[in-house]
This record gives sequence, C-alpha cells and structure tokens, in this order.
Amino acid sequence: MKTEPGAMQPEPIGPVGYHATVTVRWSDMDAFAHINHARMVTLLEEARIEWLLSEGEANESLIKSALIANVTIAYKKPLRHSDGPLDVTLWFEKVRAVDFTIGYEVRAAGAAPDSPPAVVATTRMAMVDVGAETLRRIAPEEKAYLARWTR
Repeated sequence: MKTEPGAMQPEPIGPVGYHATVTVRWSDMDAFAHINHARMVTLLEEARIEWLLSEGEANESLIKSALIANVTIAYKKPLRHSDGPLDVTLWFEKVRAVDFTIGYEVRAAGAAPDSPPAVVATTRMAMVDVGAETLRRIAPEEKAYLARWTR
C-alpha cells in the first residue's frame, strides 16, 4: 500500500487506534430505547469503512477483497439515541496469514477515552481472491499497513 510522498497519514489515537464518530439514527433503537443489536453491527461497519477509506486508494485491496468471517459483540452497558454520536476506536488485534481481526471500543459521545467502553467487539476479516473465490494470503504491503494499527 503505497502512499504518495507528502500525503497526510491518519494518526493513531491512544496507544494504537483509529477514532471514528458514528451518528445514531432514531431507527437504530429497539423497543427498549437501546441501540438494536443488528443496528450495532451496522454502526461498527460504518466506523470500519470510514477507517479503511481514510487513506483513499491505499487500502483498496483491504476494502475490495476482505470478507467478514465472524463478528462478536459484548454489551457492557446500554447505549441510547441520546448517547450519539458514538465514539468508536478501532485497531487490528490479530493478523494471520489469510485473515485479520479488528477490535472495537464504543463509547457515548463525550465519554473520556480511558473510560470503560459501553460495547467491545471484534470482526474477523478473511482475504479472498474474488475472481477465484478462494482465500488468499495477505500481501506484504497490506501487512505493513495492518502493523501500523496493531495493538
């Protein structure tokens, strides 16, 4: 993943992590006025896409050939519409030969970055050769990018 000389690089926050702000919509609420589980998956996806698009075409292969293999979400406390926009911190937890795991911490708007997150989650992404419909190894330049954001 080559970056043009002088191109602005997004800076990790905290020890390592990309910070995204995600808008909560009224339609994201369930009958108990909490963010619905299925909608939380979508909000995490919005944060992930923002992150991967933050460097433009430099991450094109991660965007176009990484498929979701697994999602886990643990709710530590409820989040509501009034807690938005949500602060989401993302990083790579694990990088293996053909897949990587993204970690997430989700906090209400205005929460201190070192406060306990309301939601912790992971998404395991598998790299595929789309045309051949087979797994493929993560390329060296992709690994270099992933290493920048690995905790």
